[in-house]
Parts: sequence; structure tokens; C-alpha cells
Amino acid sequence: MALQPQNERPFGFRDKLGYLFGDFGNDFTFIFAGSYLTLFYTDVLGVSAGLVGVLFVVARCVDAFTDVGMGRLVDTLPPSRGGRFRPWILRVCVPVALASVLMYLYFARSWPYAGKVAYMFATYIFWGSICYTAINIPYGSMASVLSADAGERASLSTFRSVGAMLANLIIAAATPLFLFRTAADGTQTVIPERFTVIAVVYGVCAVACYLLCYALCRERVQAAPPREAKRQSFASLAKALAGNRALTAVIGAALLLLLASLLGQGMNMYLFKDYFNSADMLSLVGFAGVLPMLALAPFAAKLSKRFGKKEAGCVGVGVAAAAYLLMWALRLRSVWAYIGLMLVGSVGVGFFNMVIWAFIIDVIDYQEVRTGSRDDGTVYAVYSFARKLGQALAGGVVGFALAAIGYVSSTGHVVQTQPVREGIYTISTLVPGLSYLGVFLVLLLAYPLTKKRVEENAAVLRERRGEAAQEP
Repeated sequence: MALQPQNERPFGFRDKLGYLFGDFGNDFTFIFAGSYLTLFYTDVLGVSAGLVGVLFVVARCVDAFTDVGMGRLVDTLPPSRGGRFRPWILRVCVPVALASVLMYLYFARSWPYAGKVAYMFATYIFWGSICYTAINIPYGSMASVLSADAGERASLSTFRSVGAMLANLIIAAATPLFLFRTAADGTQTVIPERFTVIAVVYGVCAVACYLLCYALCRERVQAAPPREAKRQSFASLAKALAGNRALTAVIGAALLLLLASLLGQGMNMYLFKDYFNSADMLSLVGFAGVLPMLALAPFAAKLSKRFGKKEAGCVGVGVAAAAYLLMWALRLRSVWAYIGLMLVGSVGVGFFNMVIWAFIIDVIDYQEVRTGSRDDGTVYAVYSFARKLGQALAGGVVGFALAAIGYVSSTGHVVQTQPVREGIYTISTLVPGLSYLGVFLVLLLAYPLTKKRVEENAAVLRERRGEAAQEP
């Protein structure tokens, strides 16, 4: 499919900043949910951890339809005045923020148990499977149309990751200070009504960020008009995507990556509250994990350009795997030693996260080289579904594992037993360590887009587009 530049101002810092704000807005609700939603369900609503795991699995089954459906929708609808993807950010920014707030209504704790379960399922699926999908698929797909230049598109991945890190920094550093209180015996519990307040504040911040993304970004590359485009049936498209080795490999890596990172975020609440008895340290963990990654951000694009995204990414996740497996083996009792090794792991995975979105653009290019059809929205939707599946696996593992080790869910103050606390430590270190090791192996052995291959694909597409531009 030929691509044609639109008559727009040149790509520049405004677009990068706008794209940063897009993920900043996304992650105000996404990271808050990944880090605190299970805690809200178990310690405020009093729902069993196992049932929370069931919720996440069911929601991902729904996502299998909504994610791909949204991808096909943005690929097949004719562009509006603002472009093919950008207008969706304006349309959905308020609904996704409201849907997020609905998940954290503290007064639902007084409802009958069946009512709380129904409320949990309805609000989570409405937020994640409908509203978040409707804004995240167009936002992610938009990176490939802001510029046709591979270097400029790679820089968008770095800026997107910085946006995510800023949201993570705010959520990780500020939320624990406002959410927890210390009991007379020194243990820490949550303040239920503050979940709702925090969700409202983060929702407002998300809307502001989305509006900045819409205002600062411009689409410059458009697909050939529908009358010239080669139409594909869904069956032929599914077959083409299944045969895309780069896509299947990056999906496998995404599943393991999200399992590791989101499980770590979700378990940190329990690890620092129940194992280290230091929930107030979560704010320091937020700074320790994000600030070094922000320092690496200016060098991420340069390193990936020099050594290749696959090659540099392997090193990053390899460092993270080693750090978490070492934490598991040492069985640390010192919270400071734990934070130190977590910092090392965070730097490794943080670097990988800064380049992962550029992987997806390379996969889209690879799809076009193989089939002649670009399918930006559909390819991104399939990857987004994989990320959500990773999120579900993380949430499911958190819920199921807590239930398996005997964690007691309660709306009151409960001191967990020593075996439960030891189990929390094992889950928090061994599972992420093995998952990051899996990402390393998938990239090394299965992902085909080396630096050389990416450059070859870019040359093929430049030649094709040049030929298309010369046709009458």
C-alpha cells in the first residue's frame, strides 16, 4: 500500500511532545489500575483474590473482540478532517477518564457481595475493553503516520516511554503517601474513600494530557485512497498476521514483559505493606525506578540506532532478569538492599520499554514488505490485545497466587502469617525474573528484525513509495 505525505508542517518537537502527553494520559488510568486495582478489590471491597483473577481473564476474552474490532474500524473508515487516528483521542478522552473513576467507588464496599462482584465486572470491562481500547488503539497506531522517517518514528517511542515513566513516577511516588495509614501496631492499611479521590484527580490529569496530544500532533502520512487500496478479507488478513514471524515474536515478548512488570507493580503493594512492613517506602521505590530511566532517555534512540533495537533490547531485559533472580536467591530482609537491586532491574527493563514501541513500527513495515498491505491499526490492535493479555495474566497471577498462599482478603485490619509473607516475596521476585529471562530468549531466538533486516525493509519501502509517487 503506497503512502502519501499530507501537506502539513514538518515533523518536529511539537509532535514528539504531543505523543509523550498521549501515553502520559493513558498511563494515569492504566498504571493506577495495574498497581492498585487488585488492592482495591481485596482490601476495600473484600472480594476474594481468586475471583479478581477470574475477572482479568474474562475481560481479556472480551478484548479479543474489541481490540481487533477497533483496529479494523480505524483501518477501514475513511479519514476525517483531523486524520485517521487523531480524532479518536478527542472523542474518547472524557469517557475513558469517567470509566476509570467508576471502578474506584469506595461506597460499593457496603453493598451485598454479589452486588460488589457484579459492579467489579461491569466497571472494569467498560473501562478496559471498551473505553481504553477506543482511545489506545488509535493513539498507538498514530505513530506510524506522524512521520515516514524511521529515525523520527523511533524517537516517538522514546518520548512515549518518557510519558509513561512520568505517569509512573507520579503514581508510584504520590499515591502511597495519600492512600495508606499506619495502625497502632505499626502495620499499614488503606483509606477506602481516598481511592475515589485519587481516581478523580488522575482522570482529570488524563483528559488534560489527551487534549495536549490532540493539539500538538499532526498526521502527515496517509494510506492510499479506498478506491486504490487493495481490500483484504478478515480471513486473509488473519492468515497474513499469523505468518508474520516478527509480530508473533513481539507478542510473545509482550506477554512475558507485561506479566513481569505489572505483576511486580501489583505485588509491590503487598510486598512492602506485609513483608517489609514499609508501605511508605513505595514512594521512594517510584523515584528509584523512574529517575534513572529518565536519565537514559536521551541516549535510548542513539543506542538503538547504533546497535539495533533488537540487540540493545536484549541487553536491557537480560540485566532485569539477572537482578530479579538474584533478589529471589538472596531472600533479602533489608528493604534498602531490595530497592537497590530493584533499581538495577528497573534500569534494564526501562531501557527496553523506551524502544519497544519502535519495534511495533518495524513490525508494521515488515508486514507491508511481506504482503503489500500496511494495516497499521490492525497490527497495533493485535499487539495491544497481547499487552492486555499480559496485564490480565499479571492480575490473574497476583489474584490466584495470593489465594494459593493463603492471603486473607478483608475490609478490616488483618496481619498476614509468616508463610504468606514469604510467599509474597517469592512471587514478587521469582516470577518477574523468569519472565524477563523469557523475553530475552524470545528476542534473541525468535524475533527476526535485526538492525540489518530493518534497514533492508526501509530501503524496500522507500523504493516502492518512490515508484508509486511516479505513477500517473
